[in-house]
Amino acid sequence: MKKVPRPGKRNYLGELAATIEDANQMELALGTNSRSGGQWRHLAGGLFTGGRRRLSETRFGTSKPEKSTDQWPSTGASTMTWSHLRRDWSKLGPKLEGKIHIYVGEADNYFLNNAVYLVEDFLKNAKNPYYAGEVDYERRAEHCWNGDHTRPNAISRLRYHQFFAPKIVERIFKSALRELILRAGDTKAPKN
Repeated sequence: MKKVPRPGKRNYLGELAATIEDANQMELALGTNSRSGGQWRHLAGGLFTGGRRRLSETRFGTSKPEKSTDQWPSTGASTMTWSHLRRDWSKLGPKLEGKIHIYVGEADNYFLNNAVYLVEDFLKNAKNPYYAGEVDYERRAEHCWNGDHTRPNAISRLRYHQFFAPKIVERIFKSALRELILRAGDTKAPKN
């Protein structure tokens, strides 16, 4: 069977800059045992497979499970995987309601938009509770697009604080208002 290299990085036009193997070999040249400063080893181990895996230090793609997914303790959102979100929505949903805001370029350099499409489909159909958040895309935007449709990505990524501060303040006020209403004894407080 023919072995086809998996694309690892593209530009906004979809032109391939590197395969996953190219990126992994660069990381290995910069430092073994996760000392390269790159992320491919961790992504391939945790997020892409839903569990932790050790990648071969000599050839990308040959992996051996270190532990099964069930043996790894959850330490918060940084280790939350797609399977956790689907499986545990009844517990996680109430805690995340109104707090999920995902922004991705449709030409994400690392193809992360493909994962966002799957998460968005789940979230739009989630019930008890509905996620009440936002998923937004920008045509031809690359990695790190932040939801700003008015400026090019190279400029908007320099002003995250200006873009998100008003949304954060609005969220704080909604939460504070709800808390005040609940403390006053009104059981019909608006949701966050």
